[in-house]
Amino acid sequence: MNKSWFNGKNVLVLGLAKSGMAAAKLLNTLGAEVIVNDAKNLQGTAEEQELEREGIKLVSGSHPLSLLDDSVDYVVKNPGIRYDTPLIEKALSLGLPVVTEIELADFVSKGDILAITGSNGKTTTTTLIYDMLKKSAVPAHIAGNIGKVACTVAQTVQEEEVMVTEVSSFQLKGTEHFHPRTAVLLNVFDAHLDYHGGREDYEYSKGKIFANMGPDDYAVYNADIQSAADLAEKSKAQLIPFSVSKWVSTGACVQNGSLYFQNKEVLPLSEAALPGKHNQENMLAAIAGAMLHGASLSAVREVLRNFKGIEHRLQYVGEVSGRKVYNDSKATNILSTQKAIEAFEDPVILIAGGLDRGNGFDDLIPSLKTVKAAVFYGQTKDKLKKAAQCAGVENISVVESLDEAVSEAYSFTDEKDILLLSPACASWDQFKTFEERGSQYIKAVENLKQT
Repeated sequence: MNKSWFNGKNVLVLGLAKSGMAAAKLLNTLGAEVIVNDAKNLQGTAEEQELEREGIKLVSGSHPLSLLDDSVDYVVKNPGIRYDTPLIEKALSLGLPVVTEIELADFVSKGDILAITGSNGKTTTTTLIYDMLKKSAVPAHIAGNIGKVACTVAQTVQEEEVMVTEVSSFQLKGTEHFHPRTAVLLNVFDAHLDYHGGREDYEYSKGKIFANMGPDDYAVYNADIQSAADLAEKSKAQLIPFSVSKWVSTGACVQNGSLYFQNKEVLPLSEAALPGKHNQENMLAAIAGAMLHGASLSAVREVLRNFKGIEHRLQYVGEVSGRKVYNDSKATNILSTQKAIEAFEDPVILIAGGLDRGNGFDDLIPSLKTVKAAVFYGQTKDKLKKAAQCAGVENISVVESLDEAVSEAYSFTDEKDILLLSPACASWDQFKTFEERGSQYIKAVENLKQT
């Protein structure tokens, strides 16, 4: 596909939102005849007016199959729209390309794409790599699921520049020619199986990050997870493994308490800011990805020493009288809270609770056995209390609000303890979003400093 390929082509953009708007505008500038379709009724909205100013037609309120009668050549879909949507099923049956906007990003980017995917850790690793490159004065852009639409950012990327891009399985499933210079696969766990229809399609979609790579490219992958290794090893790229459990001379690993890359010590783990085994994996992947694109060892070390994490994702908030405080409001399920608790060696005082989705918390009991104290609030407080009692937690308290929980939890702490919000629940019983919950937690911690 050359730069004139879309000129005169009829393209259907399915689903508006940020990525759909960006894709529609880009395709319009490339000379395509664009129709945007969204299931929501957008008549009279600012979005409709914006598209009209660009000369782009909008059909909204449903997904009529008749849209495919207009000699459509190409379909760009919002990643969240399922493949069992009748309009998508018909497009595929007609043999039409059905892609997501990261395919367009690859089409227009003049520089290299460094793409990161995985079930967990994408945002942290993407941000680490970007920070390492910027600190090294390597011209870099950040894009993708992290908040900036890839096909918009890609239009500004020049030769010799790098676009560090977080990509999901939803986005990768809709790719045909997507070709990153370096692809990072962090891990593969059961996730989004309802969307993919099973584990097989989920793994296949993740593996598409490597599909178009050649011998001049790099496939960075988690050698401790067999399914990730299997997917990477199918590619034609140079293999760059990382491992927290074994020595790998060609990639990144943990050895004798330090992080290594290609036989050279990068940093002792004791000097790294991010806690937990899962963050060791993220750091190893970031070291490999960044250094393959020219990051300096000194810059990598500086970022690893000072990185404070992503907001609301095991974010280091600071210290209160010698107690380290972490905000993990993004932990909306049991697995995330397990990982958060296991990230620390010092005693943990846990704050958890939130929306009751009807599930129990028995799976959390093994992790609760390791905490010094636990304070629960919200709709799930009594269920969590029961789990903590089964775990034998000596200090348990139940309160109504997050503010009360912070004050109560602090009363259980001693110097060098960890004060951790990791709710294991969605936020919607008391907050609109996990971000709002995390921000309120930080405010409550700040209030502690005043007392």
